[in-house]
Amino acid sequence: MIKVRPVVERMHGYVPGEQLRGASVVKLNTNENPYPPAPGVLAAVAACASEELRRYPDPMATPLRDAAARVYDVTPERVLVGNGSDDLLTMVMRTLVGGDDVVVYPEPTYSLYDMLVTIQEGRSLTIPFPADFTLPPALADTTGRVLIVCNPNSPSGTFTPVDVIETLVRGRDGVVVVDEAYVDFAPASALPLVARYDNVLVLRTLSKSFSLAGMRIGLAFGQPALIAALAKVKDSYNVSRVAIAAGVAALDDYAWMERNVARIVATRARLAAGLRALDYEVLPSAANFVFARRRGDDQAPVQAALRARGVLVRHFATPRLADALRITVGTDDEIDRLLAELRALR
Repeated sequence: MIKVRPVVERMHGYVPGEQLRGASVVKLNTNENPYPPAPGVLAAVAACASEELRRYPDPMATPLRDAAARVYDVTPERVLVGNGSDDLLTMVMRTLVGGDDVVVYPEPTYSLYDMLVTIQEGRSLTIPFPADFTLPPALADTTGRVLIVCNPNSPSGTFTPVDVIETLVRGRDGVVVVDEAYVDFAPASALPLVARYDNVLVLRTLSKSFSLAGMRIGLAFGQPALIAALAKVKDSYNVSRVAIAAGVAALDDYAWMERNVARIVATRARLAAGLRALDYEVLPSAANFVFARRRGDDQAPVQAALRARGVLVRHFATPRLADALRITVGTDDEIDRLLAELRALR
């Protein structure tokens, strides 16, 4: 009989959103960008289809590291590239968390945090969000090796002002990780904190705003000593040649991303208004999705009915989230279809 580590035997793996495909499917369940990446990205990917694919990529993804440093006005030593931001979160746990070390974060939030802490045999200390998903003041009274703040938060989409996050950083011994997967849709970033504090790590992804979910490109920003420590535990060649080229091209056409973000933000307002007209409570969103709920009314049947009609949205079968749906902001046509199906279901 195969024996696995007891902690792995007991744990539940992360469950990603359904990846149903088809021309008629409106896919609003995994927070993908509905618009294509910049034309230069497609050209860069095509150029990679050469005999050079037989060679390993640069182990530190140096061209992409340099491009990110240029775009975000930091030195390359303050940047680390990952196979998506999930890869970077794994490096954080490998580097900082061992048996019984405490990792603090508010909940509900990105459920991958739980799994990564469990794998390291650490302990999660979760502080409940209030109903409006403002950052719980009790976080300031906690201690731990790592504090994670997903900002904007998932699944709520709510945004915590950077000065509030900074109050958690001051005087804290552990590392504060600000997971900014959705920050390009938000009003501000915690990136300036990296220059002022040696215990701040800011994570970004090119999956959402840059339309590169299929490439798996993540960026970590921190002071050089922290970045160097994380680099020790990363996989040897964790980012492919194709992803490096795509990431550089995407960052080189930053304006393309900003135009797509502006379109999504405008549609986000339309979606929120349409859902409120259907008696949903919609939290203010700073992400590329909205969080819509009907208090006490389980939304699992609504999700299932929408799925039967070819529209995918996300439902979380947990006590605090069962009455809510997380809905990705798609194109205007996709949002019109979603709202029409919801009206029909009523």
